[in-house]
Amino acid sequence: MNHKLATLIVGAVFISGCRFYLDPGISMKHSENNFIYMPDMVYSQAIKAQEEGGMRYPVKGTIPREKLLYSIPETQDEAAKTLKNPLKKTFANLKRGQEVFNIYCIACHGSYGEGNGGVVPKYPQPPSLQSDKIKGYFAKGEEGRVFHIISKGQNIMPSYATQIEPMDRWKVVMYLQALHRAKNPTAEDIKAYEGN
Repeated sequence: MNHKLATLIVGAVFISGCRFYLDPGISMKHSENNFIYMPDMVYSQAIKAQEEGGMRYPVKGTIPREKLLYSIPETQDEAAKTLKNPLKKTFANLKRGQEVFNIYCIACHGSYGEGNGGVVPKYPQPPSLQSDKIKGYFAKGEEGRVFHIISKGQNIMPSYATQIEPMDRWKVVMYLQALHRAKNPTAEDIKAYEGN
């Protein structure tokens, strides 16, 4: 007898819960419940991940690792005067600079930065990074100018600030300096090479 009573109770609950399907006069919208226990959850405000308010702000007074503590000047001339590469010239930094160059720069600028990448001639040929103009930047110690170009873009080249972390941009600048030395070795470079 208890088994039959339990079946009747479960059946009654089931029928009462599905009454809007049985009664054609009642709307079949699921949002029209008889009782809403937690309205804040039912009618919550959706926040997109990248919208303001959706992302968490860093803890006050903290600085993320591997981040620059200064802003990038607006003009190349300011960057040339004020920005200096904060990284030491190590093999690891040069290797990382080469990796980043090969990911983001080689398609347009080519292996040695001569402006003969794989997208040419379908797209306009970019300027050579082996030009006297770029060599002059490095000769005058204006590596900040090259960093600025990578960060802010120039002519049809877009900014790579969102794709390349600041420290990796400096490593690319360091790698470009190494490319210049590889294409135009000094007498000391040749002597050191021949000595090996």
